[in-house]
Formats: sequence, C-alpha cells, structure tokens
Amino acid sequence: MTPLTFVISLALISIAAGVLGSLVGLGGGVVIVPVLTVLYHIDIRLAIGASIVSVIATSSGAAAAYVREKMTNLRAGMFLEIATTTGAVSGAYLTTVLPTRVLFALFGVVIGYSAFATFRKRHKAEPLDVSNDRIANYFDLHGSYYDQAEKREISYKVVGTKPGLALMYVAGLVSALLGIGSGALKVPAMDVAMHLPMKVSSATSNFMIGVTAAASAGVYFARGQIDPVIAAPVAAGVLLGATIGAKVLGRVTSKSVRLVFVVVLGVIALEMLQKGIVP
Repeated sequence: MTPLTFVISLALISIAAGVLGSLVGLGGGVVIVPVLTVLYHIDIRLAIGASIVSVIATSSGAAAAYVREKMTNLRAGMFLEIATTTGAVSGAYLTTVLPTRVLFALFGVVIGYSAFATFRKRHKAEPLDVSNDRIANYFDLHGSYYDQAEKREISYKVVGTKPGLALMYVAGLVSALLGIGSGALKVPAMDVAMHLPMKVSSATSNFMIGVTAAASAGVYFARGQIDPVIAAPVAAGVLLGATIGAKVLGRVTSKSVRLVFVVVLGVIALEMLQKGIVP
C-alpha cells in the first residue's frame, strides 16, 4: 500500500467513524483503534494516540453544532465532568494494581449491562416533566431542545444525579485504566439513570469526551505516541464525519439513535470480554 493510498483509505474510514461517533456520543476511537491495529497493523500505542486526537475532533465537530442547536445540556455536562475527572485520576493510580485482563472483563460486563438497560428503556422515551432531585433543582440542570424529527420543542427534567455521578466516576475510571473513550458509560448514565432524552445524552457526551481527551492528548504527545502521518487523516476524516453526524442526529428519531447505540455497545462488550477471557 502506497503512502497516498494509506492516507486516503484511512481518511474515508475515519469519516464513517466520525459519523457513528457523533450520532451515539462515543467518539470515533471505538472504530479507529480496531481498524488501525487489525487492518493496518499499527502499534497499539500509536493507535490510541490517534484515537485521542479523533475524540477531540469528534467533540469539536459535533459539540459545536449541538451547542448551537441547544441540544447539549451544558450545565449537566460540566457538573458531571467533576466526577469523570476524579475517576480518571483514580484510574491512573489503579493501572499499577489491577491486571489488564481483569479490567477488560469487568468493562465488558458493565458495557453489556449498559446495552441491556438502554435497550430495555426503548419504549419509555418520553422525558420527565417533574423532578424531586434536590441537586438537579438546585443547579437547574433541567432543559429543553427542539426535535427536528418530531417537529416540536421537548422539555425535560433531570433526576438521579447521585447514581449519575457514580456512573460518571466509573466512566472516568475505566477510561484511564483502558485508554478508551468513556462515552460508552456516559450516555447510559445520562439516559437510564438521569432520564435525559437520548439525543441530549448523546450530544452532551460529545461535549464531555472532548474535555477529557484534550487533557490526555498532551501526555501522549509528550511520549511521542501521536504520529502526524496517522493522526492527521484520522482527525480530518473524523471531523468531517462528526459534522455530518451532527446534522443527521436532529433528523432521526430518538428510538433509532437508541437502537444504533445498543448495537455498538454490544460489539464493544463482546470485544472487551474476548480480550479479558480468551488467553
């Protein structure tokens, strides 16, 4: 494969990864890392470095559009980032304590359960109109957005801030432990535990993962684990894909987004379980 063919093919795959990542709030790294390591036989450290860049690109491309359309809940996102950041610090410490295979297996189980819980909630898409959550009421975490698919303004109330914070802590923890994006846990935390609409959960996750990834990028850059030849086409492709995905999200139904998210989560869970169980 010539260098030009490599760059073009990687950019095209990255566009698809960006569309998927922005739609379900996971970031393009879910697709990028397996593609780089399996198809292109690139070292895992360089693949993770490119993945970090792709997550920032996804967040930059999609988050700006979601914020402009008032689909992102900025108050909830910044509030929950406190727990995610704390979890990331804890995860950095635990990397020297827990075996990697155990971590993969545990993460696979958690993601599998998240997929099941998200799928089970598919017929309960109507947002809450009353909240007795003191924290959510005090910080005014409630919001509304205009749903283009349903052609109406949708208001929602936030509940379950305590379990949401706990899950966000776990999301930051596994993100630091495994070097992957934590959107796979952030979206279910907001959707299932806090009862945010699926589209709001995805949009807010896109906003949050960029904050976390930006902090990690400096470390990977200092280690020399971000190769411009790999990261540049990935970032460009994912940015374009994320911009496309941001436009698509407003036009599809929440049920469709939920089903796509469940399928992606199921694939991730199986991959993590395989790494943790198979020798």
